[in-house]
Amino acid sequence: MNLVDLWLTRSLSMCLLLQSFVLMILCFHSASMCPKGCLCSHSGGLNVSCSNANLKEIPTDIPPETVSLSLDSNQITSIPNEIFKDLVQLKVLNLSKNAIEFIDEYSFKGVAETLQVLDLSDNQIVSVHENAFNNLKARARIANNPWHCDCTLQQVLRSMASNHETASNVICKTAVLDEHAGRAFLTNANDADLCNLPKRTTDYAMLVTMFGWFTMVISYVVYYVRQNQEDARRHLEYLKSLPSRQKKPDEADDISTVV
Repeated sequence: MNLVDLWLTRSLSMCLLLQSFVLMILCFHSASMCPKGCLCSHSGGLNVSCSNANLKEIPTDIPPETVSLSLDSNQITSIPNEIFKDLVQLKVLNLSKNAIEFIDEYSFKGVAETLQVLDLSDNQIVSVHENAFNNLKARARIANNPWHCDCTLQQVLRSMASNHETASNVICKTAVLDEHAGRAFLTNANDADLCNLPKRTTDYAMLVTMFGWFTMVISYVVYYVRQNQEDARRHLEYLKSLPSRQKKPDEADDISTVV
């Protein structure tokens, strides 16, 4: 083997060794970035799966290049404000089958416009902040939650009017109107404007209060008049019961003598 062939052979070996070393570094770096208890894979971008990981809160070390994040089937109870703000490439977010009770105003800040799928089904969500889903472009799944149907929920779902399925799958566990409990929100939204109920309730309360005061005034006037009449009657009877004054005989004689 001449010197040139030997050099080429060694160069080729070095290139393969260097390539393997680079791949090992990349793989190790990728694995080290994956949150504890989660599995990471690359398919159309970085996919992070933290399903059934016994998580009680959302990890804060999720790689910023994540495009799909699965946090389903855990014990997560809340979504902190701006927790996803650095995940600018996130398209799929699965938070189903947790114990989330409330969605705050900035829970999805930073990802609302990039998300394509948002799964919040099978949680314990009772209510959401009125601005929680502002600018949300994703197809949301929010069924199987113990919703309380009120003005805020009505406004939130109206802002998501393009997602007809979302509203039709919301069943009211409780509601500001008792007759709406156990019914689909979409039906309730068509039946009544829940945002006007507080004003109507206030108007009714004012009417009842005014009627109560008016009744009290009338009752007092009637009582006062009757009491005066009763006092006048008693006084008249007392005067009638007094003996009338009669003239004495000697008084009559004195008068006659003077004349």
